[in-house]
Amino acid sequence: MQHILIIEDEENLADFLELELKYEGYKVDIQFDGRKGLEAALETNYDLILLDLMLPGLNGIEVCRRLRATKNTPIIMLTARDSIMDRVTGLDSGADDYLPKPFAIEELLARMRVIFRREEHIENKHSSLTFKDLQLQIESRTITKGNEEIELTNKEFELLLMFMKNINRVLTRDVLLNQVWGYDAMVETNIVDVYVRYLRNKLHSVDKEEYIQTVRGAGYIMK
Repeated sequence: MQHILIIEDEENLADFLELELKYEGYKVDIQFDGRKGLEAALETNYDLILLDLMLPGLNGIEVCRRLRATKNTPIIMLTARDSIMDRVTGLDSGADDYLPKPFAIEELLARMRVIFRREEHIENKHSSLTFKDLQLQIESRTITKGNEEIELTNKEFELLLMFMKNINRVLTRDVLLNQVWGYDAMVETNIVDVYVRYLRNKLHSVDKEEYIQTVRGAGYIMK
């Protein structure tokens, strides 16, 4: 299920979009403030962000620029400002598309589908990930170390995939718990630490932190 973040301070519009998107089968989160929206976007790997331009706390342009410094989550900017310069500024700040208000929900859904098709094409072109002597095949869900295939459980694979998609980026335990198990999962609070230990053992490195390093007080990083 694709996960959408709506950052929009007009509550009626945000609620309407949430209702329509959930009806279409998307998982939806809402933030009504630019600063909180940016925090949510950085913490969770959303598939798409619908971003209003005029927001309290932090405007949409600044949210977009700061997010683009670390992540490539697709963004559709939604705003009543529709001049050529407004569009250019929005797109140059890092937005993938720019939809002026008012808009038809059918057009928004169509633009979302275009972005998802593009992202799927890009992902298919990069269906393997490599780090040091590790190679992860996304489609076949296999991992090799040199010429040796490493057998992983589904959760171990998902956890390693998260690390290999975020090389050189600190991932907190909350982020890993959300992305691999989901916040609603009934799991022990130390499950992330347990599975990191499982991964380290299965990758059987002499140095236990050769691949996944502990960042004290923050989480883990693959670098």
